[in-house]
Amino acid sequence: MPSDLPKFSPPHLLVRPSMLPFALLLAVATILLQSRPAVANVAPISGFRVPIRRIPRLRPSLSTGNVLTTDVAINNRNEFTYLVSVSVGGQELSVILDTGSSDFWVVSAQCSTSDCNGITKYIADRSSSLTLSDKNFKLSYLTGSVTVFGTVVTFTCFSIAYSTPALANRTQGLDLSSAGNSGILGLSFSSIAAISLADGNTLLDNIFSNFDEPDRFFAFKLGRGSGPDDVTSSFTIGELDETISSDLASFSFTTVSKAGADSFNYWKLPLQSLTIDNTTFSLSPSLVPGSKSPVAVLDTGTTLILGPTRDVEAFWRSADQDATRRNDMSGLWEIRCDRGISVSFSLGEKGNERAFPIDPGDINWEEGGSEAGWCIGGIQANDGVNSGDWLLGDVFLRNVYVTHHSANSTHQPLIGLLSMTDPLISMSQFRKERGPEQSQSTTPWTRQHIHKEASPMNVLVCN
Repeated sequence: MPSDLPKFSPPHLLVRPSMLPFALLLAVATILLQSRPAVANVAPISGFRVPIRRIPRLRPSLSTGNVLTTDVAINNRNEFTYLVSVSVGGQELSVILDTGSSDFWVVSAQCSTSDCNGITKYIADRSSSLTLSDKNFKLSYLTGSVTVFGTVVTFTCFSIAYSTPALANRTQGLDLSSAGNSGILGLSFSSIAAISLADGNTLLDNIFSNFDEPDRFFAFKLGRGSGPDDVTSSFTIGELDETISSDLASFSFTTVSKAGADSFNYWKLPLQSLTIDNTTFSLSPSLVPGSKSPVAVLDTGTTLILGPTRDVEAFWRSADQDATRRNDMSGLWEIRCDRGISVSFSLGEKGNERAFPIDPGDINWEEGGSEAGWCIGGIQANDGVNSGDWLLGDVFLRNVYVTHHSANSTHQPLIGLLSMTDPLISMSQFRKERGPEQSQSTTPWTRQHIHKEASPMNVLVCN
């Protein structure tokens, strides 16, 4: 951990996070912007936790935001979306948290496309704090007209005045209704925001401006629990969730990489190597200009781990050629459902990297293969990662507790990682659910229907 990292004071409020899987579209949107008044905090507190809901959904693709220049389509796969509720101008809306984009937008009452059917929309006439604008702008993953306005945004008991959410009057291909979400809240750096700083700060920057420097961070843990309230997940701003960790000193910190860009754009860090069944797997050189190591982007808006085609093919071939295959129809890698492999990612600067194990159930999805006995691999090929080589989505993020720190007077932006997966325990659980490997048994693999009870947490949330 860097010696210049400010000390962390214990939190007083707790909450749980959200992470998203969602579709990437490269379309154009017109945005109307307004000049921004000064940010005002209506109800200042030193840290807060945001409750989330875990919603199953069927999506046509596995990414949202701006991180990928090409999409990865997986049809009819069972996935989950993690939603938080925010109050925008006094109206409650459910949105997805996305660390792969920076803008905050919600669907307006004017949206009549099929995407918007059955979801809660923002009704401008009901907001007394609404201030519309008349400037044009473009947003890269929406289609149609978007209006940006100034109003009050509230998370539980924390309010920000005059933020810059956009009203989307038309969307296409985002499949919003499948999970009931009304928009996206981007949590990446302002340099990739569609709304320029001259027209308004990002919501994250507005929030951080109300915190002391040591508390300008957010943390999340993507859980595995089921039900409308996922007690195994957590999302906090300005504090840690003490039910997971109360000490920043236990995290492994890395300065955010600026490789391939003039300024900080995504939450990315060096990836030194992969380990498969205790054997180190070498990676091809980074294609990001100026980077000595492959660059990994952390993105809650992507479900899978995505990497260069060459490396991903070599990964699955080295894992077990008899138990892995590439489906020529879908282009996806599949693995025998009973094959458990131990995988870890070594992240951080060379010499200070740390290995983070991945649950074998994340590498080997329990469903979705093209035929009985075959499952979808959690690592897939994509050569279109924007400003990086690898994209570490929910498959990776379920295995860590992550903190994201903004730059301050003592350090550059930081990523803190704390491992949440014990490789021995997770492999034991995998064997209980999948049974012995086929080489050890002549009985074909069938899905084990095991009901898991989520452990309740005693937490304090803003009233």
